[in-house]
Amino acid sequence: MPRPLTVVLIAGAAVLAKRAMRRRINAAPLWPLPALDEPVSGRGRLATVTRKVLVTERTEPAEGVVRLRLEGTGLPAWQPGAHVDLVLPSGLVRQYSLCGDPADTDAYTVSTRLVEGGRGGSREVHEQLHEGTEIEIRGPRNRFPLTDAPAYVFVAGGIGITPVLPMLRAAEAAGADWRLLYCGRSRATLPYLDEIEKLGSRVTVVAEDESGRPALGFLAEVPEETAVYCCGPDGLMDAVTAAMPAGRTPYLERFSPAAAGGGGPFELELRRTGRMVTVAADQSVLAAVRGAVPGVAYSCEQGFCGTCQQRVLEGEIDHRDELLTDAERGDSMLICVSRCAGERLVLDL
Repeated sequence: MPRPLTVVLIAGAAVLAKRAMRRRINAAPLWPLPALDEPVSGRGRLATVTRKVLVTERTEPAEGVVRLRLEGTGLPAWQPGAHVDLVLPSGLVRQYSLCGDPADTDAYTVSTRLVEGGRGGSREVHEQLHEGTEIEIRGPRNRFPLTDAPAYVFVAGGIGITPVLPMLRAAEAAGADWRLLYCGRSRATLPYLDEIEKLGSRVTVVAEDESGRPALGFLAEVPEETAVYCCGPDGLMDAVTAAMPAGRTPYLERFSPAAAGGGGPFELELRRTGRMVTVAADQSVLAAVRGAVPGVAYSCEQGFCGTCQQRVLEGEIDHRDELLTDAERGDSMLICVSRCAGERLVLDL
């Protein structure tokens, strides 16, 4: 049995060690880094493997639209509504909906419209991706899944038909009641129109150069159990949302960039690194953070892919993404597009 003096000496040494550790902790600029949880960025569903695929077929299903068949090995399974990231030869990363057959495990099919005056991704696809070109892809991801429902209404505008097309096939195969409103500037600009029209009387095609803008009044009478899906230009999606019955919203798929700037400047504390950063009114949080943490993970810079998701420790978030769930929005943000709703944010970074 230990002698009383030995016990006292051991206890005293422990107290002194504890005090010394506390002094070191209080003096450490990065404390409490050891107590913080692992950052969310790049983990779980947000982490994707880069795979090489080969363009084995290129066609033009409509004016200004190219369709690419991308063959590869070990391609993950996907469900209607999913998209992949294309890592283009220049290094640009762009998201495109999968519009082929999920049962085709050897290839993915994507289509893209040439956007004049865009950010350059669609032009690179049109001008540089030809049969025999090898590129990298990431994903697939699905933030536009087809929910189980007895009935569906689909509204697609132009190239917005791409995520909807596999949904139509799935709804038809399941024997669900469905209808489609497919609209665009002209019939020549509507990709996959021949296949769509073969689906019969449940399809309504509206070409604006022939019939004007589509009438959306019928959406006000859509039964509660009917799921409404829309993909297309922002104006179309806003109109569909406005036409829905009070208290109901459609499922939307957006691929246009959110505004990363706008609003006033604010202060940003990076808790792990002990840095303070000022985010200018016309600057994204990501751009400001990269100046202090050059290796921070990011990809699309549009609020779509989730790679830049970071945990928020303090402050009110102005969410501008199209990805996070309500639960995730409580304590995290996509720093490529979202901002601070107040004067200060603290990130777990």
